[in-house]
Amino acid sequence: MKEETRCNILEAALQIVKEEGWQALSMRKIADVIEYTAPIIYEYFSNKEAILLELNRQGYLKLARELTEARDRHRLPAKQLEDMWLTYWNFAFANKELYQGMFGITTNCSCELVNGLPEADIPYDLFSGVIGELMNNNDLEGDVICTKYYTLWSVVHGLVSINLLSRGSSDEINRHVLKDAIGSIIKSMQD
Repeated sequence: MKEETRCNILEAALQIVKEEGWQALSMRKIADVIEYTAPIIYEYFSNKEAILLELNRQGYLKLARELTEARDRHRLPAKQLEDMWLTYWNFAFANKELYQGMFGITTNCSCELVNGLPEADIPYDLFSGVIGELMNNNDLEGDVICTKYYTLWSVVHGLVSINLLSRGSSDEINRHVLKDAIGSIIKSMQD
C-alpha cells in the first residue's frame, strides 16, 4: 500500500505537469488529484523538489533502459551509437515533460541536485563505452571520449531543445539533420 501511494503521488505529479506544465506543480494540486490530504503526501516526499528529483531519477532510469536496448540491437559500435542517439531523440519527444525536467528546459530545476543523481551518469556511461569501442582504443584518455560524447550530445540535445520550444522545422527535416550530424560525427571518430 505504501509503495502504491508513492507511485500514485508521482503519477499525479506527472499528470499535472503534462496538463499544466512544471510551473503549475504543487503539493496541493497533487493532493487534489489523488484525493488525499497534503500532509499525507509529506509522509512520502518532504517537498515538491523531492518529487521533482524522483521523477528525474525515474526519467534517467527509463532513458538508460532504452539506450541499453538500442545498443544491444547491434553488434557494430557505429550502428550502436547511431541507434542510441536516435533512441535518445525518440525518448525526448515520447517523454517530453520528463526530458524537460531532467535537463531544465522550460523548468526551474535544481540542476545541481538533478546532476548529482547517480542515475544521471548512466546515459554518459553507456555512450562513452560505445564511443571507446568505436574509436578502437581502450587506452584513450577520458578527455577524448568525453569530448566526443559532449560533441554528439550538444548537437542532439540542442536540436531536441529547439524543437521542444517549437522553433524547429518539420519532423522530416529534423530527422535528416539529426542523422546527418550523428553520421558525420561518428565517421570522424572512425578516421
